[in-house]
Amino acid sequence: MAGIYIHIPFCRKACHYCNFHFSTSVKQKAAMVSAICTEAALQQSYIQEPVDTIYFGGGTPSLLSPAELEQILQQVFKQFTVNTDAEITLEANPDDISTEKLTYWKNAGINRLSIGIQSFFAEDLQWMNRAHTADQAKACIQLAQQAGFNNITIDLIYGTPTLTDEKWQQNVATAVSLNIPHISCYALTVEPKTALDKMITLHKMENVNSETQSRQFTQLMQWADDAGFEHYEISNFAKPGFRSRHNSSYWQGKHYLGLGPSAHSFNGISRQWNIANNALYLKSIEGNVLPVEVETLTNTQQLNEYIMIRLRTMEGLSLNEIAARWDINAVHKLRAGAEKYLKNDMMVLNNNSLILTRNGRLFADGIAADLFC
Repeated sequence: MAGIYIHIPFCRKACHYCNFHFSTSVKQKAAMVSAICTEAALQQSYIQEPVDTIYFGGGTPSLLSPAELEQILQQVFKQFTVNTDAEITLEANPDDISTEKLTYWKNAGINRLSIGIQSFFAEDLQWMNRAHTADQAKACIQLAQQAGFNNITIDLIYGTPTLTDEKWQQNVATAVSLNIPHISCYALTVEPKTALDKMITLHKMENVNSETQSRQFTQLMQWADDAGFEHYEISNFAKPGFRSRHNSSYWQGKHYLGLGPSAHSFNGISRQWNIANNALYLKSIEGNVLPVEVETLTNTQQLNEYIMIRLRTMEGLSLNEIAARWDINAVHKLRAGAEKYLKNDMMVLNNNSLILTRNGRLFADGIAADLFC
């Protein structure tokens, strides 16, 4: 099974922390939709398997008009074999959600919503420069549920200077009380060249505190466990049966095609990414030329990528799979490198898989890099 990611590079306003590719001008929105449809035709042969997931990300896909969303979906269904029970996710901002839009999205085939809540507190949203209010954060979830959307995930951000431990607990508790079946939680990262980075450099904003972030992540793991969520990936928590099928395909190494500027694709042996420039993307597609850069992965790079993505999951690194796909020497090296983490309670060996403990999840990226072959 394969997935398709569609990048919609437009936002109403720029969040201070965001480094994703987007434009706050929607003048080229219609042209971009047409170009994405053309790219889908040009990329028809990239994936051969049936498509099991379609994900509208961005940017802010909820800015698409009903006609634009339908145009893209029709083209995807025309060019690819899409399973009848495919998971089709739309990222949406609370200020874009209305009863009318929800009805259309549902009728168009959207069966999963990813809502960018970030916080239920006004001061946090203002600090992030989010477009929605605290009242909209709660109301939009209730509207979506009333419209028949049961498969909903929300994003929450922790580790901001405005977020106390008490407020963080209330954010998580609010999500639980609203019967949200999936929560994605991210530590605030100060990315280079963002507005947040500039304001911190100029001492106009307080920098993030790594100790606060670690503590709030530890709290989150306990609260989510108490509420019956599976911590199935470092940043993702789901009630049984509500894991993100699309994102899970990334962590399982499945093939996926990315459409739109800055979108990434992976076919098992190479990855490619589109140019992160709207004007150049449009010009290239207009000439029926794919605006991509391609990297062919070596055997070692494929193994290291497997280590990186699988160590983030609750199933961990399967030494049996590594032996089958690579060789027994890789298993011996990994087992030796993991010994210190097994001894200091950062990792366990279960069913011949190396799995991070709660302590280990605090250092997932560093541990993965240390285990690279």
